[in-house]
Amino acid sequence: MEPFRTLLVDDEPLARRRLAQLLGETTDFAVHGECRNGAEALAALQQGPAVDVVFLDVQMPDLSGVQVLRQLEGDGPWPLVVFVTAYDQYTLQAFETHAVDYLLKPLDEERFHECLAHLRRLLAQRRPHPAPPAEQLLVKQPGHYYFVAAEQVQYLEARGNYVTLHADGRQHQLRATLGQLENRLDPNSFLRVHRSLVVNTRYLKDLRPWTRGEYLLTLQDGTHLTSSRGYAENIQRFLKGFAL
Repeated sequence: MEPFRTLLVDDEPLARRRLAQLLGETTDFAVHGECRNGAEALAALQQGPAVDVVFLDVQMPDLSGVQVLRQLEGDGPWPLVVFVTAYDQYTLQAFETHAVDYLLKPLDEERFHECLAHLRRLLAQRRPHPAPPAEQLLVKQPGHYYFVAAEQVQYLEARGNYVTLHADGRQHQLRATLGQLENRLDPNSFLRVHRSLVVNTRYLKDLRPWTRGEYLLTLQDGTHLTSSRGYAENIQRFLKGFAL
């Protein structure tokens, strides 16, 4: 999953460096920009690429952190804001402007990680939850419908405007794109190996490097498939999952 995009706003370079250092110790937060004053912060939030979190200094020469937020009100949705300051008298103002947390300088590492845990909970609520993998695929035929269990599908093959499911020695044709079906299948079981092929790895028997970054795949029923060079990274990532 992509890290949460974070903006650092502080007129003190050392303060920004300290925040960047602490965030650099995590894997799920990434610094996507730094601002030296309130005016830069306002411009970044109004015109720059969207971010998920802002660590915002309260006292700055031109616009205070509180003033920055008040100018943004009503134009959201805006990122989650954590106020950072050397003075604790701004606590009430911080929460009146809908900041989600408040950190005092110098930053305490334990308190900082408590703040990150709080942010993670809030950010998880904002991110859409992926739909569970499909257990069955619906096949439409003239006059009737029937279902094919996803776990029985050995591989899917794109052919023009259709995708053919190969399952239990039979072929089932769906009017769909391979990408649409791939998004509905369990990524722990189904592997894209070619622009036109997705393979159920449970049915893989043998996999051999071929020419120009391609692989020769053999299924348990003896079916031979060939991957394409453009999807070699998918296969290498799959194989690394078995590394001891």
